Amino acid sequence: MAIKEKKTPFWFYIILILIPILFFILLEISLRLFNYGMDNRQWVPITEQKYTLNPDIAKRYFSVVESLPYTIQDVFDQKKKENGFRVFVLGGSSAAGYPFMPLGAFSRYIQQRLETVYPQTKIEIVNLAMTAVNSYTIRDLLPGVLEQKPDAIIIYAGHNEYYGALGAGSMESLGRSRTFVNLVLYLKKYKTFELLTNIIQKMYLWFSDFKEPKGTLMARMAKEKFIPLNSDIFNAGLEQFEGNMRDVIEWTKEKDVPLIFGTLASNLKDLKPFISQSLNGLPSAEAIYEQAQSAYKAGRYKTADSLFRYAKDLDMLRFRAPEKINGIIKTLCKEYSLPLVNIDSAFCSISEGGITGDNLMTDHLHPNLLGYKLIGKLFTDKLYDLGIKPEGMHFVYDREREHKLASRVFRWSPLDSVTSEYRIKILKNDFPYTPKARSLTWDKLLQPRTFIDSVAFNFLNNKYTWEKAHRIVALKYLKENNIKGYFKYMDLILYQYPILYGYYTKFTQELLAHGMYNDSYRYLKKQYDLKPSAYNTKWMGIIALSNKNTKEAIMRFEESIKLNDKDPQVFYNLAGAYSMVKKYNKAMDAVTRALKLDSNYKEAKNLYDQLKLVLEKNKEENKSN
Repeated sequence: MAIKEKKTPFWFYIILILIPILFFILLEISLRLFNYGMDNRQWVPITEQKYTLNPDIAKRYFSVVESLPYTIQDVFDQKKKENGFRVFVLGGSSAAGYPFMPLGAFSRYIQQRLETVYPQTKIEIVNLAMTAVNSYTIRDLLPGVLEQKPDAIIIYAGHNEYYGALGAGSMESLGRSRTFVNLVLYLKKYKTFELLTNIIQKMYLWFSDFKEPKGTLMARMAKEKFIPLNSDIFNAGLEQFEGNMRDVIEWTKEKDVPLIFGTLASNLKDLKPFISQSLNGLPSAEAIYEQAQSAYKAGRYKTADSLFRYAKDLDMLRFRAPEKINGIIKTLCKEYSLPLVNIDSAFCSISEGGITGDNLMTDHLHPNLLGYKLIGKLFTDKLYDLGIKPEGMHFVYDREREHKLASRVFRWSPLDSVTSEYRIKILKNDFPYTPKARSLTWDKLLQPRTFIDSVAFNFLNNKYTWEKAHRIVALKYLKENNIKGYFKYMDLILYQYPILYGYYTKFTQELLAHGMYNDSYRYLKKQYDLKPSAYNTKWMGIIALSNKNTKEAIMRFEESIKLNDKDPQVFYNLAGAYSMVKKYNKAMDAVTRALKLDSNYKEAKNLYDQLKLVLEKNKEENKSN
């Protein structure tokens, strides 16, 4: 008799499937509880009220390179203010302002121009751009950006599609499948995936002789140094850019957030192609560049422009975006009815012969300070054209006057100038400008001579942070009693890092000691906006009182007392303010409190005696009436 097989129950298969799922769920929960690995949050609180982009965020995009890029460290309110105006900037090193970052980024021009015109509005131009990133990073960051209620988003990107993180020719490439790369970026937000990745990476390093290349970040990132025009890798870079930008556009459309693109500018006239070779029936980049130079010298500028652009496209080292990237940007803007700022055209329009060169560029694609200000102006004007403006009281200027005012107040210093100059020298001392055999040591290359030079040198050598470098210069000026120089550098520090609470106290104390009361008030108010204290409320009250603003003075003194009721000077000043508005009883109460705290307070004694006479006189007058 045949034995009848017992049928496996359906629930058995369900359990079989659920076991690995539950395992990974529990593993993920455990890894999060024990804070395994990197902090995956996009935004991290820098204070109780402020967010900044997570400084570890670059670890999502860089697995091989150890020296990671970072943003210019902008902060913004965790809860957007009712009168707030918020714009995010996304892109690579040009959007970040290289080599002039952090102060020279075009976003800083926009910020300072809008602050000049709208002084009572909270302006937040938040720059998230980083060196050596491309459209993959922009796409990955965008959902988090949209959550922060931006009034607009600006994108200036496309130069790094080949050698930027995860790009088609990058050392960090994960292949040419855009779907796969974006899936990996999504999975990297999970601790379990991070654990598996770390295990695989360590095993790879154990069994390989891999050594990270030395040099600038982009030089290290360039794996496929020969990418011919119209090759498979060349086309893969175009496809990844277009696909990622389409996703970005669709998502911003869904949230009804204005998105502004800029075309890309680069050094056309004054930069020879990096790698030139005749291939696949195409001429060499160098030959076309020489034809372009001849046409330019002959005054045939239109022909020269076309040839310079063709030479750039034939250059097999893809450090400059090919013309097709700008073509994609224009096509997408037309297809989706998006605003476009033609930066490439604007740069050419103010260049000799209508061709951009060293007049606006520091190297192959990074603008000089004049160029960055021009980009900032173009984007600001486009915001105005679209009616995207801050709300509230504002000064009415024509745009050219606004531009002049913004340029006049633009924050910059000799230290930042030297630092930027050194960065360019370092860049050009490495591939592809200089063969490694001819590269100089930094000592020989930079040769710092002055005090400012040495501070800049130590900053770039990672001995100082940007803040410490500027503080060293500020304190030197203070020691020399050069209050103007001290003020300049401390102002730069607090503009770059407005959340350095304690710095406001030291800075305003020095300003008060030098009689700079109105300047001091501005920084006391900034500190107060971060967090009211007995110190800032007291001195805001004293300055208001000296300016005959008794209403504000009384308000500030009373607030200061709530924070610290042990300071006799505050009670004395409050008594003086009440006396000025003839509230003598309140003045007497305040001065009495001052004397209780310090019975030897001479000025308080004098005021007490004066108030006593006034009150007695008023009492007698009331009796006679």
